[in-house]
Amino acid sequence: MTKRSSRRAECGQALVEFTLTVIFLMILMVSVIELLGFIYTYTVIANAAKEGVRYAIVHGCNNATPSGPTTGIAPCNSPTAVLNRVKDFAGFSLHDVSGLNSTNITISYPDGNSKAGSQVAVSISYPYRSLFGLQWPSFTVRSHAAGRIVF
Repeated sequence: MTKRSSRRAECGQALVEFTLTVIFLMILMVSVIELLGFIYTYTVIANAAKEGVRYAIVHGCNNATPSGPTTGIAPCNSPTAVLNRVKDFAGFSLHDVSGLNSTNITISYPDGNSKAGSQVAVSISYPYRSLFGLQWPSFTVRSHAAGRIVF
C-alpha cells in the first residue's frame, strides 16, 4: 500500500470516529438537560407543597384570625385557599398548572380541624412531561409536606 492511499483511509476513519463521538455527546447533553428539568420540576412541586402547608398553618383553623391582615382567609374545612396558594406558587415557576386540581392536590387534617396544634398535610402528584417531547417514559412526581396549625 502506498503512503497516499494510507492517508486517505485514515481520513475516513477520523470522520467515522468524529460522527460517533458527536452522536454520543448529543445524547449525553439531551439526557443531562432532561435530568435537570426533572430535578427542577421536583423542587417546584416540593416547594409548592411546603408553601401550601405554610399558608394553612399561618392562617389558622375554623375562622380563627391570625395577627395581621385577614383578607382571603378560608376556614380549615374549605381548603380552597390552600389549593389556590399551591397552584399560584407552582404557576410562578412556568409550569403548566392547568392540570392541578383537587384530584392532584390533597389537603388533609389528620388530627381534625378544631383547634390550634392540629396537623395539616399537603400532598401533590404532578404528571412530569419531557422537555424535548421525546417518547421517554412518563411518570408522576409526588411530594408531601406536613405541619401543625399555629393559630
